[in-house]
This record gives sequence, C-alpha cells and structure tokens, in this order.
Amino acid sequence: MASTSGTKDEVGPPRSLSRRMTRTSTMFDPNADGVDSELVPSSLASIAPILRVANEVEKDNDRVAYLCRFHAFEKAHRMDPKSSGRGVRQFKTYLLHRLQKEEERTKPRLAKSDPREIQKYYQNFYEKNIKEGQYTKKPEEMAKIYQIATVLYDVLRTVVPASKVEAETQLYAKDVEENREQYEHYNILPLYDVGNKPAIMELPEIKAALRAIRNMDNLPLVRRVGDRDKPVTDILEWLSSVFGFQKGNVANQREHLILLLANIDRRSKGVEDYEQLDSHTVKQLLDKTFKNYVSWCHYLHCTSNLESREVPPTADRQQLQLLYIGLYLLIWGEASNIRFMPECICYIFHNMANKMHGTLFANVQPVSGGTYQAESLHEEAFLHDVVTPVYEVLRKEARRNQGGKTSHASWRNYDDLNEYFWSDKCFKLGWPMDRKSDFFVHSDESSRTRAGRNQVVSGKKKPKTNFVEVRTFLHLYRSFDRMWIFLILVFQAMVILAWHEDGSIFGIFEEDVIKSILSIFITYAVLNFIQATLDIILSFSAWRSLKLTQILRYLFKFIVAAFWVVILPVCYSRSVPNPTGLVRFFSTLGGNWREQSLYNYLIAIYLIPNVLAALLFLLPPIRRSMERSNWRIITLLMWWAQPKLYVGRGMHEDIFSLFKYTLFWIMLLISKFAFSYYVEILPLVTPTKLIMNMSVSSYEWHEFFPNVTHNMGVVIAIWAPIVLVYFMDTQIWYAIYATIIGGIYGAFSHLGEIRTLGMLRSRFESVPSAFYERLVPMQKEPKREQLEDASLVRKNIAKFSQVWNEFIFSMRMEDLISDSERDLLLVPYNTTSDVPVVQWPPFLLASKIPIALDMAKDFKGKEDADFFRKITSDDYMRSAVIECYQTLKEILFGLLDDERDSMILQHICQEIETSIDQGMFLSKFRLSELPSLNDKLEKFLEHLQADNVDAEKYASQIINVLQDIMEIITQDVMNNGHEILERAHSYHQDNEKKERFERINVRTQIRSWKEKVVRLRLLLTVKESAINVPTNLEARRRITFFANSLYMRMPNAPVVRNMLSFSVLTPYYKEDVLYSEEELHHENEDGITILFYLQKIYPDEWKNFEQRTKDSQDKTEATRQWVSYRGQTLSRTVRGMMYYKEALELQCFLDYAKDDEIFTGFRTLNMNKPHMDLKARSSAMADLKFTYVVSCQVYGAQKKSSDERDQSCYVNILNLMLTYPSLRVAYIDEREATINGRSQKVYYSVLVKGGEHLDEEIYRIKLPGPPTEIGEGKPENQNHAIIFTRGEALQTIDMNQDNYFEEAFKMRNVLEEFHKDHHGQRRPTILGLREHIFTGSVSSLAWFMSNQETSFVTIGQRVLADPLRVRFHYGHPDIFDRLFHITRGGVSKASRTINLSEDIFSGYNSTLRGGYVTHHEYIQVGKGRDVGMNQISLFEAKVANGNGEQTLSRDVYRLGRRFDFYRMFSFYFTTVGFYFSSMVTVLIVYVFLYGRMYMVLSGLEKRVIEDATISSNKALEEALATQSVFQLGLLLVLPMVMEIGLERGFRTALGDFIIMQLQLASVFFTFQLGTKAHYYGRTILHGGSKYRATGRGFVVFHAKFADNYRLYSRSHFVKGLELAILLVIYQVYGDSYRSSKLYLFITFSIWFLVCSWLFAPFVFNPSGFDWQKTVEDWTDWKRWMGNRGGIGIAQDKSWESWWDAEQQHLKYTNIRGRILEIILAFRFFIYQYGLVYHLNIARGSTSILVYGLSWLVMITALLALKLVSMGRRRFGTDFQLMFRILKALLFLGFLSIMTVLFVVCGLTISDIFAAFLAFLPTGWAFMLIGQACRPCVKGIGFWDSIMELGRAYECVMGLIIFMPIVILSWFPFVSEFQTRLLFNQAFSRGLQISMILAGNKDKDKPQAA
Repeated sequence: MASTSGTKDEVGPPRSLSRRMTRTSTMFDPNADGVDSELVPSSLASIAPILRVANEVEKDNDRVAYLCRFHAFEKAHRMDPKSSGRGVRQFKTYLLHRLQKEEERTKPRLAKSDPREIQKYYQNFYEKNIKEGQYTKKPEEMAKIYQIATVLYDVLRTVVPASKVEAETQLYAKDVEENREQYEHYNILPLYDVGNKPAIMELPEIKAALRAIRNMDNLPLVRRVGDRDKPVTDILEWLSSVFGFQKGNVANQREHLILLLANIDRRSKGVEDYEQLDSHTVKQLLDKTFKNYVSWCHYLHCTSNLESREVPPTADRQQLQLLYIGLYLLIWGEASNIRFMPECICYIFHNMANKMHGTLFANVQPVSGGTYQAESLHEEAFLHDVVTPVYEVLRKEARRNQGGKTSHASWRNYDDLNEYFWSDKCFKLGWPMDRKSDFFVHSDESSRTRAGRNQVVSGKKKPKTNFVEVRTFLHLYRSFDRMWIFLILVFQAMVILAWHEDGSIFGIFEEDVIKSILSIFITYAVLNFIQATLDIILSFSAWRSLKLTQILRYLFKFIVAAFWVVILPVCYSRSVPNPTGLVRFFSTLGGNWREQSLYNYLIAIYLIPNVLAALLFLLPPIRRSMERSNWRIITLLMWWAQPKLYVGRGMHEDIFSLFKYTLFWIMLLISKFAFSYYVEILPLVTPTKLIMNMSVSSYEWHEFFPNVTHNMGVVIAIWAPIVLVYFMDTQIWYAIYATIIGGIYGAFSHLGEIRTLGMLRSRFESVPSAFYERLVPMQKEPKREQLEDASLVRKNIAKFSQVWNEFIFSMRMEDLISDSERDLLLVPYNTTSDVPVVQWPPFLLASKIPIALDMAKDFKGKEDADFFRKITSDDYMRSAVIECYQTLKEILFGLLDDERDSMILQHICQEIETSIDQGMFLSKFRLSELPSLNDKLEKFLEHLQADNVDAEKYASQIINVLQDIMEIITQDVMNNGHEILERAHSYHQDNEKKERFERINVRTQIRSWKEKVVRLRLLLTVKESAINVPTNLEARRRITFFANSLYMRMPNAPVVRNMLSFSVLTPYYKEDVLYSEEELHHENEDGITILFYLQKIYPDEWKNFEQRTKDSQDKTEATRQWVSYRGQTLSRTVRGMMYYKEALELQCFLDYAKDDEIFTGFRTLNMNKPHMDLKARSSAMADLKFTYVVSCQVYGAQKKSSDERDQSCYVNILNLMLTYPSLRVAYIDEREATINGRSQKVYYSVLVKGGEHLDEEIYRIKLPGPPTEIGEGKPENQNHAIIFTRGEALQTIDMNQDNYFEEAFKMRNVLEEFHKDHHGQRRPTILGLREHIFTGSVSSLAWFMSNQETSFVTIGQRVLADPLRVRFHYGHPDIFDRLFHITRGGVSKASRTINLSEDIFSGYNSTLRGGYVTHHEYIQVGKGRDVGMNQISLFEAKVANGNGEQTLSRDVYRLGRRFDFYRMFSFYFTTVGFYFSSMVTVLIVYVFLYGRMYMVLSGLEKRVIEDATISSNKALEEALATQSVFQLGLLLVLPMVMEIGLERGFRTALGDFIIMQLQLASVFFTFQLGTKAHYYGRTILHGGSKYRATGRGFVVFHAKFADNYRLYSRSHFVKGLELAILLVIYQVYGDSYRSSKLYLFITFSIWFLVCSWLFAPFVFNPSGFDWQKTVEDWTDWKRWMGNRGGIGIAQDKSWESWWDAEQQHLKYTNIRGRILEIILAFRFFIYQYGLVYHLNIARGSTSILVYGLSWLVMITALLALKLVSMGRRRFGTDFQLMFRILKALLFLGFLSIMTVLFVVCGLTISDIFAAFLAFLPTGWAFMLIGQACRPCVKGIGFWDSIMELGRAYECVMGLIIFMPIVILSWFPFVSEFQTRLLFNQAFSRGLQISMILAGNKDKDKPQAA
C-alpha cells in the first residue's frame, strides 16, 4: 500500500500531535466506535459516509474497514491538499495515525492480498444482504445495505486495478447502481421500495395519490442535465427538469404532496378500497393552496394562471392542477427566507406558471413571438437565479439594522420588501427578474469597500413601503385615534355638565348646557387635524413608495381637517342661543335655516361620514363585501374612508358576535363613565371653582408668574392626576368585566364540574358512556339507542377501559403513582370472565367487601329481602359482592384438577344460587362465620400471588389453605354442608378414604388468571384509605381534568383514517436536552444538588421511581431521565409529543379491531399474523397522520464541536431519535466549499432521523445563505424546518412544554374544529388550546407566576376568543391551519427587533388576512414558566419590550384602524393598552407627587387649606384611590381567583388568595408593574429591545446583591428612591389633610410601591437575609464598584463596564429621544429651587438671589470635588505631600465656612438635611443630561467627571438599599421567616426546604430525609 502520494511527509508530524489531538476532543476518544465519521470537518463532509461504512464493517472484516479509511484519507487529501480548511489538518493527522496503527494490526482474512480481499468481501456482502435480503428485510435496512455496497464499490475501484475487477463484481455493482435509488433513506413513505412493502404503502389512498403524480401522459419530454438516459418518473421531476429545483427539495415535496392528497382524498371517499384519486380532492387542495394567490391576482387586476383561458379543452385538468400545486410547493420548499414574503412567492409562481403554460401548450412568447423551448436546467438553477437575488436584498437590508441599533426607518424589513409586491409596479421587475430594477439595486452598492470601521453607508436610501415604524408614543394615538377622540370628547362633555350649577345629570336637557356641550365638536375637529398631521409626518419616509392616490388622500384629509379647525370655532363664537329651551329647539329643527344656528348645520355636515360609518357598523356583511371588492368604483367610494390595502380587508364579524362584544363594551363604558363622573369629576368641580376664585398674594418661594389668573398652577396640580386616572381606569373596568364574563362562560362550558376525587367517584358510572359519546367515532350502522344491547355496552366499556388503563400505565411510567395505586386504578376488560356486572376499578370498590361482611355478621333480621336490600342499596357494593363471588368461583374451578372436587364445588355453588332464588339464603347459611372465611381467603390469595420458587412447597401451602377454606364453607358457613360431601361420596364409592382437594393445577403462567387473583385480593383487602387514591396532586389533577373534559362540548371523533393529519414543530437552540450525571450531582454554593432538591420537592414521585427501577440494570440513565422529566428539557417535550403517536396507534386499534381482539387488549396483542397486521396498520396510520419535527438549529455544529456541553446535547438528541423512530430533527448545516478557488461557507437545511446507531440523512436542501442572519432567531429556526412538516394542521410547541397521554387522545376531536363553520362565515385558522403550568410547585414566586399565567391562558383567552373576538396567537400549543399559513407567510413573523414577540404577529397576520382564531378548553398541554425572581423579571422585560415594538408596528396600526369601534377597544386593552396603562399608573404617582410638591413648596397648599370652604373636601383622594388598586397589583389577582374558583371551588380560591397575600403576592405584582412600565417606555423612546434568554433551570440559589443591583438599578431602585424623596418632602413640608384616612391610603399605597420597588428582589431572594451571605454580598459589591472598566471587561466584573452598557440605548437613540431625556431630567432641578427658600438660613426671603446663592454653593462643592480628583491623579504619586496639604486646606476651608454659617447666618442642623434633599437631585440631573449629551461632554473633556459623579451616586444608592438588609440579617428569625415565605408551597406538602437551603447538613443521615 505505497500509494500514500507523499502524504506522510506532508502531514506526518511527530506522534505527540496525535496524542494531543485525542486529548483535545474532550468528549471522547475519536477511536471509539462510530465517532470519527461524525467529527469530519465540514469541508470534507463527503468522506463521512466512507468512515461510517468503515465503522459498520469493522466487526466483520477489519482489513476492509482499514481499506475504507485509507480511501477516505486519500480522498480528503485530494479535496484539500494544503489542509487549509478549518480542522482539516488535525483530522488528517488523527486519521493518519489511526491508519498507521491499523496497517500493522490488520491482515486480510478472505484472501492473500488486499485487492482479492475486498472483492471477495464485496461479493459475499452482496449475496448475503442484497440477493437474499431484498424480499425479507425492511426498507430502512435495505437503504443502509445499499449505501454500504455503494461505498464498498468506490473503495474497491481505488484498490483493485480496473483490469482485475471480476465480471461477477461488475455485475453486482451494476445491479446496485440501478436499484440504489429505490432504497434511499426515506422519511415516511418508502416510495421506490419493491421488496417487503410496509403497511403504509399498501393503503389505497397512498397508491391513488402516487398514481396521480406519476401520470406523465401529455407532458412534453424533458431530459435531465447530466442524466441523459434516465426517464422522468413523475410530475415533480418533470417540473424540476424544467425549472432547475434541487433533488432534495423535489423528494421532500413529493412526499409532502402525496400525503396531502392521500389524507384529503380519504375523507371524501366512503368506500374502503379504490384506485383513482377523486377529482374533488385535487380541486380542494388547489383552492386551499391558491386562495391567497388568486386574491392577489384580483387585487392587482391581473388574470391568475389558474383561471387562464388558454388551456385547450382536451388538456387533462387534474394533471394540470397537480402541476400547479407541485410547482407552488417546490417554489415554497426552496424559497428559504422568502417564505416570510407570501406575495413575493405569488409573483414568482405567477411568472413560472406562465412559463410552464408555454412549455405545456407551446404558446407563443408574448414579446419575441418565438415558441417556448422545454430545455432542462441544472439542479440549482432556481436557487441561483430566483431565490439568491431576493435573499441578497434581504441580507443587505438586515445588515443596515446593525443588530437592532439603528432606527426602523433606516432599513426595509420583511414586510417592506413583501409589500413591494402589493402594487402593480412589481410587474416591472419582469421575468427573469431584472437585477437592475429598483428592487435589487441597493443603496450601499457603492460602499462595498469599507475604508473606515465607522464609515457611514452612502447612497440614497430605498423608501419604506406603506408604513414607517417611527419611535414615538404618538403611534398609540395614530393607531387608536377613534378611542382617544371618544374618551376626550366624553371627558369634555362630563366636565361641562359637572360645571353647570349642581352638576345634576339632568342638566343635559337645559339649553345653555347643550350649547356648551356642542363645543366638543371643535375639540373633535382639532383632534382630527392632529390625526391628519400625524399621518403625514409619521409616514414621510415611505412617501416615495406610496401611490399618488394615497399621497393625495393624506394631503386632502389634512386640508379638510384644517378647514374644519378654522370654520367651527368661528361659527361657534357667532352662534346665537335659542331662548325657549329644548322643546322649541327640537320643534324648529327643520324650520327656516336662516333662523337656525349655522353652527348646527355645520355639525350635521361634519358628522355625515360618522353616520355612514355607524350604518355600515350595524351591517357588517355589506361592509365586508365592500372592503373585499376589487371593483374600481367601490375602491373609489372607499378611498376616503380607508386606503386600499392588500390585507385587513373585510375583517368584520357576523351580526351575533358583533352584538355580543358591543353589549360587553356598552355595559363597561356606562360603568366607567358613571364612576368617572360621580367619583372623579363631579366632586372636584366645587373645590376647583373656589380655588379659582381665591386670591393669593404671598408665596413661599420666588414666584415667576405671580399674576397668573385663577391659580392655574393649583388647578393643574389637582386635575392632572385625575385626567390620567380617567384615561387609565378603563383597564380596571376591563379586568372586572372580563373576570365576570369569563367566569360565566367557563361555568356554561362545564369547567370544574369534576374537581375532586369524591366528585369523580360519584360520577364514575357515567364516565364510560361520556367517553363513548365524545371520544369513540360514531358507527354508521347501529343507532345510539341500541346502546342498551348488553354486548355493545360491554364492548364500549372494554374500549373505555383500554384507554383508561393506558392512561394509568402512562402515569405509572411517569412515576406519579405507585404500583399499588396503579392496580387500584386499572379497569379489567377481558372476556374470559363470566362476571355479570361491570368490573369497576378497585379504588371505587374500596372497603365495600369488608363493610358487606360486617353487615352480614351483624344482621339480625330473618328475611332475605331485607338483607339483600341493604347490600344492593349501594351499587358499587352490589357489583363488588357479585364480582367477588364469580371471580372466586372461576379461580377455584381453574385450580381444581380433580373431577370430584369440581363436583363438590359445583354443588356448593348451586346451593348458594338456588337458596338466593328461593329466598332461603339466611336459613341455609350462617353469616356470622363469613369473617373467618374471609381471613382464610386472604391467606389463600396471598399464597397464590407469592413467587413460585419451590413448586412442591408452593403447591402444598395452597392445598392446606384450600382444604381449610372448603372445611369452613361446608362445616361452619353452610347448615347442610355435610350433605353435599356425602352426596359427592355417593357418586364415587371406590376409595372413600382419600383426602379431598389434593390435586390442583396452578396456572400462574396465565396472565388473565393472575390478574383475577390480584383483583380479587384487592377487593377483599383494600380498606378505606383507597378512597384517597391517587395521593399525588398532579395525578389527581390529570384524572379529574380528563374525566371533566368528557362532559364538555367537543366535536365528535372521526375514525383515525378520516381525521386531519397534523405535525408538531418545536424550535430548539442550545437548551438542556437531558441533564448529565455531573449536572445531577453538581453542588451549588449551598451544597445542594439538583437531584437532592427534586427528591425533596417530589418525595412521593421519587419513591415511586425507586420502586419502578429496583430491578433495573441502568439506574443512572433512569435517574437522569427522572430528573430531566421534572425540568424544562427537550427530552420532556419530546416524550410528551410522542404520546400523540401512541394515542393514534391505540385509537386505530380500537377503530379496526374485531370484538375478540378488543377483549384481548391492545397490550396483549398476540404475535400471530392478523394481529401483527393490525399492529403494523395502526403504526402506518399513525405515521400517515402525525409527524414530529424538532428544529435543532445548531445540531450539525454540536455534532462536530469539541465543547463538552455541545457534545452532550448532540448525543442526547441522537438518543432521542433512536428511542423514538418517528422523531425527525431538522438543522442548518454549515459546510465549507471551494467556489472559484475561494473557500466559502455553504448552508443547507437538513432533515435526519434515527438509524441503527447514528442519524441517517433524509433530505438536504441548499440555502442561499445563512437564514438566521436576517431575522429573529426563533422564527427563522421554525421557518427553515417548516418545509419538513406534513399534514393539514401544525401545532407549534416550545421546548419547555409537556404533553399527556390522555390529552393526546383528544387530538382528533380538536382537529375537527377546523371543519366547523362559525355562523356560516368562515372556518378557524388557529385553534387556541389551554395550558397547564407545571412549574408552580417550586416556590411561592413560581406559584404566583403559574397562577398568573394559568389565568391568562384560561379565563383571559376564553374572553378574548368569545365574546371579544380578539384572541391572537401567544406561542405555545396553538394549532394552525397549515395550508392557510404556509401560503400567507408562515407561523410567525421574523423581522429583526420589530417582531421580537414573533408569535403574536402570526395571530395578527392571520386575522388581517381573513383568519379566525378560537379557543378550546377541553384539552390542555403542559407548559413551564420561569421560577426565580430574576428570571421572571427578564421574561416580563422581554414581553414589555415586545409590546413596545408592537406599538410601533404596522400590524397594530392596521388592526386598530380597520377593526370596528368596539372590537378596536377590545384589541387595545388586551394588547399594547395593558402595557400603556401600566406605564400611566406609574406616571400618575409621579404627577400626583410632583403636583403636591409644587403646592407645598410654593406655599399654595397652605393657603388653600386655610380657606375653610375647601378644607373638608376629599375629592382628589377618592379619585386617586381607584388607581391605587391597580398599582398594588390587586387587579391581576381578580381573574386568578375566578379561575381557581371555577376549577377548584371558591373556598379553595379564597384560601389561595389569602395565602398569596400573606406570601406578599402584592409586593411581587407591584414590583412587576415597575418592570413593565420601565421596559415598555424605554423601548418606545429609544429601542434597545432584544431577546432575553431567561434560563429555564431550577432556581434554588441565592442571587448576589450586585446581580440584583445591576438588574434593577435603573428600572426600580432609582425610581423608588425618587418617589421616596418626594414623599419625604411632602411629609415634612406639607401639613395637608392630616386627618383624612383616604390621604393615608394614598400615601400608604405609594410608600408600598416604593418599598416593593426597593426591596422585593431581596425579599424573594433565597437566603436573602442570611448573615453569612450578606457579608459575602457586601464584599462582592465593593469589589465590583471599585474595578476599572475597559474593552472586553464583562459587566459583572466592573461597575464601569456595566454603567457604560446601561447607556447603550442612548448611544443609538435619535435626536428626539435625546431631547426628551434632557427635558425629563429638568424635573430634578425643582427640588433645589423649592427647598432653598424653606431653609432657616434664608429667613423667609423670596428673592431670586437666594436661588442664585444656592447655585454658587453647588458649583463650589462640585469644583472642590473636581479639585480633589484632579489632585489625586496629578499629585497622588509624585507629590504626595502636596496632595495632603491641598486636602487639609480644603478641609480647613470647609470647617471655617460652616462655622461662620452656623454662628453668623443662623444655619441649623435641619438645614443641612434639607440641603442634601435639595442638592442631590441637582447632581443627578447633571449626570442624566451629561449622559444624553455624551458626545459633547466627551468633547469638552468632562466625561470622566460625569462618570465619577455617577459612581458616587451608585455608592450612596447601594448603601441606602443595603442598610435595611444588613439590619434584618442580624436577626436569625428573619431568615427563617423568609424561607417559610418563599417556599410555603413546599412546606404545605410537608417538605423541608430549609434543609435544602442549609445544604448538606443532613445528607449523611438519609433516614432524616
């Protein structure tokens, strides 16, 4: 083997490299089996299959394996001779060393030389595996064999000279080559398999679909590039040849199309067997796929290709339709990121379908006049010519975004580029697309060469399309203008009414009041003018892309609005009042117009559009058809009302829905306005009038505007908070009404009817019939009345019991119940028994037999009837007694092996039965002896159940007890037992001496017999305690929810074969898959391991687990799984989702099994042929209906990574694929390829499945570039994998979810919802499902969060869906109408930053495009939530950021403008409005306190209060008290209480509410209010929103003080301290309302807010008040504050780095954002201005000089500090003495000045404190302004001073917050109390969390645990 072509010299470094190489791959030695093939560098990917084959054949023949590796090495060297690719040199070195070892170690086995060896091996391999195997082996095995054979032949050709290859070998190789394609790895359908066909390929619907797409008649011949001789076998290959689609894409879409056709076809056919595809099937699929395309064509007034008149009448319609569908799917399957641009895909399809027409019907080209040629294109032509150019535009635009740092207006996102195709100018692009057109020519083409790093992109920017996402709060007004105008006008009218005389509501009928109220129309005109102005300003950046008609509309609207703003006030001022009141006013309305006020006529004209809109509002069908119409005349009519837009047309609901939500809002608004009028506005009017008439002559400060009339300052200070409360409190009313309506709807939908085990027991008898009604498909033949037929009843109970038992088994496997509980819950269903009653599960019959025995023993009566009445009065007791008797009889008859013994038993039974029939039972039997018989029976059954170790001893024990039993029966219980024995003897006279009952036949091998013994023993022995089975709370919840759901309304179940097919898609990045052993035993700082923690949290489940695995071999793996299934891991999600497959298999079995098979049972299917067929068929049907794809974005990188965690993720994902063969993993593969001599990265979407030991690649589709570079990560990850999903529905599941077997059983019912028409209007496009939050038991925080989330996903979404009709998509378990969404942009939106909350946008998109979203609560999916304070805050921040971005988005604007009036209200208050209201709530506190500070410091408040007429008024306090409710987070609790009440009883709800308050839930919710307000406001002003990874682990660790400080400093601490200072000033300087209780409530609520914001993170921090931890935190915080920052230093290492990062948003904000920041900072100057006049040293002077002097002091202090810091820098090292002298001089100067001030000027100690309060905010203001003007400040060299000032403030703030913690940490009981508070959930289950937090103390004493 000398042909190493010089490689040794080139690569062969010293051996040490080899050793180092093996060490660097941390995870395993590459020599381990099958590993080297997976670690191949991406640039050498093509050698991986060769190495895989080497590993495969190594066991058979190590020499051949060596030759394969050698071939791989040579190939690698040829591909990259210079080893320039990443990782290539190390890999080649490693491979070379391995070859050197193997060359010596391996020897040929079959022949003497290598060429002979490999030929021989190849021939043997072929004969053994291919010749014989193709008719016996499964398709997946054959695929692998053919792959091995192909590689072996490649190796053989390099080893054996061409002349030496034997003819036989060549023959075999040719055969392999010809048949290889038949055996490629497949996904679901092995389409080309000829041998052992799987059941799925035998289904008639699959055959019919295959036949249809293989119909190639009438298609022009096209030869493929490269494969000239190969015929084209189906229409997709034909399309691929014409347009140049990739092979992987064609294979993927072929299967996709076949499955779609098969599933749709099956539902339209009634017959079982057929051959042809129904024409209706193809038409249905065509309509659904092209609904959006046809709509697009009509919108642009062009003819769609589907409606083309040029199709010859002779054409095969079905074939043509299939070609269209196939073409669309192929375009979509290869479109990569363009899938987010549905109308771009429509454009591409439109042109390609045109070309296809030409090819098919030889049409003349429209331009040149020549005919189309059917020449074929190379495989990547479509990707290269169509997809890549558009992708490049996307990529360049995405780069402009600079990671979310630039403004949205400066780059075009997915929506902008897609909306380019909403105007007919897109046709100017031409086909093939003109690369020079404005769509492609990009503005930064000229700046390819980046000279400087910060070089600005030159060139003219492309305009945005239709909409600009400008960062401003004005979007709220622009999007919801109708709401704001309405609220403002009503407010104005109410104020006018309240101002009039006594403010009575009836004042509205007085003429002068009406006259005043009419002024609201002037306000209306002004507000409309603002709206028209905003439309122009905010859409300015998009003007170049707008149509002329739209621009004209904007300008025209502006001019008209301006006209009304001028004309209405003029006319109003001139109008003359009518003197004779309202009556005359109405009577003269139609009179002479000259006498009438011109103003009223103008109003009438002005309101005409509103009247028309109101009429159309009442007639939604007319409005809907008008909006959807594409007639130009209607477009012209609608032009003024709303601009023509492709989406958002005709979203109006039907009359009934409209009525429901209109009624809801009318009731709500009446309540709100009545409250606002009587509580907020009316009480304030009288004091306002008095204040306005007061004259104030002297102020306590220098008043700049002493002559202002009516004391306007005071009026504003009083009214401003009230106005804000007025705009905010609708949110409070919404919460109240939604709670009530949600509760009513929930009650009517039967929620919570079975909520306890007692309720379940009482209704269990009806559960099987409810199950039959809901979950068993309707049988065509028998009517439901025939249910009375006993055999049918038994069959249905058998079906129920199979499902019930599988449910119980699944809970046992999940360790929720123990073995004994499982036995008590199982329901038997075998027919071998003759028991004439229903055999209920033993937990229902618990203690029935012991009670019956006691009744029998104590019964004193003589009549049989009385006795049996007592027994049969309890149905369950009657069942238990009869079953016990029958089962015992069967067991004994089965046991006796002697005919005479059987005869004796027969006589005894006859005696019992006849005596019961004759009513002589009591006279013939002694009941008092039954207990002793029972004791013996228990012993007997115990022996029968014992392990049969010693057969002889076993039998003798049983015989002894049996003889005792028969003796008790015949001697003690029966009065005439001896007669029976004598009768038996009289039959057989021969040997009377022989003992009876000696011969027995023990049937322990027979499963059904054993089950009877177990069950009988349970019935006899189980006592009262079984009533509480199961004891596990989760198991109880699941059983009761499942039973309850059977009584809820749901669609009838179809048979599996007719159900909708569906997929589940889970995006995964790098989260935990399965915890490793190290992670399980890794101790945190307190010595706690995850395993230890979970054993304490779930002690019963751990016990059940130990019981289940006591005989297990691999305990470690089982423990890893047990822990992982309790975390938020991918393995938990996958296990849950794979229950769908199990449920479908069981359902299929129940659908098709014959009666005897049903009674045999699903689990005990015998392995005979018909049963095997049934099993195979069930599995095939499940594959046809269900696919699960996990999109593991970086799986390819993890596979090759040397990082230990990555490798562990890869191995765990691989194991999941091997465990669940139906699981598919999609990932983005990054490879290096040499293109034009340069190494470039190439990207692929790849789908793999589990093979024998490794993954097998199914499809590989090349991408135009890295897909995740363009949009947000998660939606891009979903989008790349969505092409591998199948079916008509798609469920989106996050990787922190779970599913349950019993819920999976209801999936086919839910999917039927897609077929339900809602009010004859339309079918749902998204089905919302409820979630169960499974992380609630970890801590009190997790419990609050889980309650909050549960109330949102149940009662919240219930109300959103019905009656409000504004439910969207909130991620997680919703089920999408897949075809609807993939043709309209996918299941999420992905533009960077703006679509941060990607999932809700998919709901917006669905609604805008005519979709319909529903919500269903009879099925639930598990969901994990964040469990620690910091995780929850990050999550809330992420959602608030997302809502901030939504506020700016075009989707919210369009929905807000295009929903009708009341639906717009619902939309606002349930999405962005909630966050805006949260922000306004915080704002109210600020406005109130600053207003009060103004009044107190100016002395106005004192003047007002001293005025006796006003002093008693409490109006302001009453009004403000309402918002305090919101502020205290009490509102969030309302829906929770209602939902808990509904589902678990109102007593429980009340108890939970009280416990939550005791655990400080209000503190938590108040704190989160601050999080929402801060991040929402900051996002709108400055941006900076980003995806925040919250981490999904178990939080039982202590967060350091510095961590908390970093996280909450700006959002909570700064604001909390500011409010605290305001409160202190108000308290000290104001003597207001000291007696008012309401005042106390308000300041109490604000103090509560302040304390929550400052201390909540520490209260909810485990060990937050532990002295040791406090000391460590202090040290850590000091170190962090002192460390210097710099490039590359992390934020958690240095305060400076953090401080810099904290201003990130200001670096990238626009000038508007900076100015706003500066304006807001000016509020801090008020303190100094107000307080200096109150110092004693000022002596009451109000001269402006006092203020001037205060600035002098301020500047002096700052200069002194600057001097010290400069001195430290300049002299600190060299002139130490100088520096000390300087400091001493400064100190002496300070002392002397202070002395003078104290002695001469009258300074007091209180003045010093006041001065601190005055000057601290001023310094903070300087710092904020400095940060906002950072470039200027840096320019003048003051930045360091600002930074040092900042550091000083942070130190002070840190100290203030830290002090209370230190003080509380001194007292040990505080820490105990806190632990109790945090982990009460766990305590209430009797756990010892204190032990967990104390760490290892008790680990050595396991018995204590």
